[in-house]
Amino acid sequence: MNKIFIVFLLITTAIGCKTNTEKATAVTPVETPAADGSAEPFLFTDQNGTTYLSWIEKHGEKSEFRFSRLMDGKWSASMLIDSGSTWFVNWADYPMIATNGNQFVAHYLDKSGDGTYAYDVKLTSSSDGGSSWSKATVLHDDGKRAEHGFVSILPYDQNFFVAWLDGRNTAMEGMEHHEGHHGQMSLRAAVIDKEGKKLNEWELDNRTCDCCQTSAALTDNGPIVVYRDRSDDEIRDMSIVRFVNGAWTTPKPVYEDKWKIAGCPVNGPRVVANGNKVAVAWFSVPDNTSQVNVTFSDDGGKTFEKPIRVDEGKAVGRVDIVMLDDRSVYVIWMEGSTIKGAHVTKSGKQSSMTIASSSEARSGGFPQLTRSGNQLIFAWTDDSEKTIKTAIVSL
Repeated sequence: MNKIFIVFLLITTAIGCKTNTEKATAVTPVETPAADGSAEPFLFTDQNGTTYLSWIEKHGEKSEFRFSRLMDGKWSASMLIDSGSTWFVNWADYPMIATNGNQFVAHYLDKSGDGTYAYDVKLTSSSDGGSSWSKATVLHDDGKRAEHGFVSILPYDQNFFVAWLDGRNTAMEGMEHHEGHHGQMSLRAAVIDKEGKKLNEWELDNRTCDCCQTSAALTDNGPIVVYRDRSDDEIRDMSIVRFVNGAWTTPKPVYEDKWKIAGCPVNGPRVVANGNKVAVAWFSVPDNTSQVNVTFSDDGGKTFEKPIRVDEGKAVGRVDIVMLDDRSVYVIWMEGSTIKGAHVTKSGKQSSMTIASSSEARSGGFPQLTRSGNQLIFAWTDDSEKTIKTAIVSL
């Protein structure tokens, strides 16, 4: 029997069965249309429950940003979003796609100068379901040849909410290492319309960790952004900012791990929300102990409960999370060279399973997770076969 099938069958037994006699739903890996050598997968599920997979394909010096939609358990033929030969393609700073039904917005990174970390966030949109895309425009308007990236995109009413790390206050030109900045990385956010035009923009935090992913969610109160912060003493714990009553709150720790580290760990958090029920998953190394934690909030992220540790002692991080209901989530992370998954409730971790073999190397990338109805959908880069793989489990 297929090894992946066995693993996912065990997952359904652990989190999808109501009784011992209930028949588990068959689970299968799903072949993707991504070409060999593809990487940087990303998953997004829209308000209608349709799931999209995006990725980058390399063809010589040219990069192609492609996507596919999941239809009746199969990925559609890939469609081209954009391509270029000057893109910044990075294992941790992957492009994203978001849609509110038929209107799409996607982003990728394009070099703005000769410096290693001089690149812009480019936005492109589609109003015909992804068949054709607009000419890409730069999200930020600072005009600096600096680092801009680690983007989060969400549908927001009839528009889209975008958050990103912005290096306009750093002296990036000619700098070869992140920690060589003379200035500080900042966190910014904006609301853009369906064509990518910026309607509002804010600076949310003027000093953050330099190269960890941001994560955003929509609560009943408004958007929230969770990210790795950076204190003057180099404490790099998770912080949250919330849009409440038309204004952004002051950054506040999700939890004080007090992880002091002199460099960026390239390991951001993930946040999900349903109404004002919020959950956050993140990686940290307090007291030299690597761990993955999950915490819950019932008030839109204003306060959080005591974290629940979910790893098994060899955490690498690279987390993702989805909500199952108001009191439970499913979280994935890297545990050594494997992708682990766990069903977590407010009372603790209920189960933990191996999802797939992977690699701790950068080429292994960040595994992805989304939920559509009663299905969990997983995507990851298979470093040994140099391709993108996906699989589905029915809850």
